[in-house]
Amino acid sequence: MGTFDDEGNYSPRQVVADDLGMSFADAIAGTMVEVEDGQLVHGTVVKIDKDEVLLDIGYKSEGVIPARELSIRNDVDPNEIVKLGESIEALVLTKEDKEGRLVLSKKRAQYERAWGTIEKVKEADGTVEGPVIEVVKGGLIVDIGLRGFLPASLVELRRVRDLLPYVGKTVQAKIIELDQNRNNVVLSRRAFLEESQKESRDSFLTNLKPGEIRDGVVSSVVSFGAFVDLGGMDGLIHVSELSWKHVDHPGAVVAIGDKVTVQVLDVDFERERISLSLKATQQDPWQEFAGTHEVGQLVYGRVTKLVPFGGFVQVGEGIEGLVHISEMSTHHVDAPEQVVTPGEELWVKIIDLDLARRRISLSIKQAAEGGELAEEYRSHFEIDEHGNWAAGGDDAEREAAWAEYYDENGNKTDTDPAAPAAEAAAEPAADEVAAEVAADIDAEVTEPEA
Repeated sequence: MGTFDDEGNYSPRQVVADDLGMSFADAIAGTMVEVEDGQLVHGTVVKIDKDEVLLDIGYKSEGVIPARELSIRNDVDPNEIVKLGESIEALVLTKEDKEGRLVLSKKRAQYERAWGTIEKVKEADGTVEGPVIEVVKGGLIVDIGLRGFLPASLVELRRVRDLLPYVGKTVQAKIIELDQNRNNVVLSRRAFLEESQKESRDSFLTNLKPGEIRDGVVSSVVSFGAFVDLGGMDGLIHVSELSWKHVDHPGAVVAIGDKVTVQVLDVDFERERISLSLKATQQDPWQEFAGTHEVGQLVYGRVTKLVPFGGFVQVGEGIEGLVHISEMSTHHVDAPEQVVTPGEELWVKIIDLDLARRRISLSIKQAAEGGELAEEYRSHFEIDEHGNWAAGGDDAEREAAWAEYYDENGNKTDTDPAAPAAEAAAEPAADEVAAEVAADIDAEVTEPEA
């Protein structure tokens, strides 16, 4: 530019031969940015298309960022990632592809920056934060500058079955595994929750005592039991503590969201685990049976299973007693099937009732000699002219009740889903008591020879 004097006269700048101090080619080259593959560069977004973005980094031509290189998220709209005129950082993928273009990557630049930050967080045992962007097999993908994998088992304090509601939510997590060579980052939100809730959990466990009765809500049902939210922590009801009856699967007893009353069995401070019982808050059918029945009474039952040493007879809801082979008939019996068959209904007499060991000994041959009916049967039967108990007017009602569990051939129906499992469970119990029952009875009973 020229200059002006005090009077306002303009004097143009004089042009000399070497005004630049260098050749014109060198002057042009000096205004150009030099780049190399793998270099981080800054630039301004000058154009956005559906499949690419153009970035001016001061190079001889604009750099191209393909849509797939804009974000670690899949199938994104470039307009959601960058804006015209925005200044962003990118990494040079190649100075010149087969079409002569400078190819850049925004997500690779973000990735390089993120690794440095994440390594420092891991060393400091800190936490990372980011939105959940995807559900994959076995867990979630969290955007923490790169793709962090959050396993399903580490999303909450207990395992979560449905992961879709987490998509779009911002979560905090601890870094439990970091391997840049394998591009592997594993996160744990559960570790973050456990750390942040440790004080409240300690207080909750301290105030929880075995034997207490607590109300809760079923939060999860698994194959080995059910977890119950007690209002501060979850406790486990093992499948064996769900019911006094045999349980084939916990889902047959409780469902997620059910309100339940449970008893605290054990509190493990070291492992922060609470053991609960649902059946402890319910009436024990064995105690109920023992309270309303006594030795010498006649009860009506149905044969459920035959074993070499006798047969089992169901005499109440979830109550089965054993008829030893020596108590089946007044004559010698080689095999139980000579006297009874599964599904057969008959009268038996209670000859022993052991509540502590949950065992009932029954007799068919003593029932044939007569006796006093248990109270619950008296309204169903009446004494005939010979002094024998005969079916009363509501016998059809009794038959209809049995029909819910057995068909006309004596086979268990599908309406009793626990029946097969109950039979299977009875097998070891039968073997276990067989020798002892046989010894007890044989010591007292002398069988007549056939």
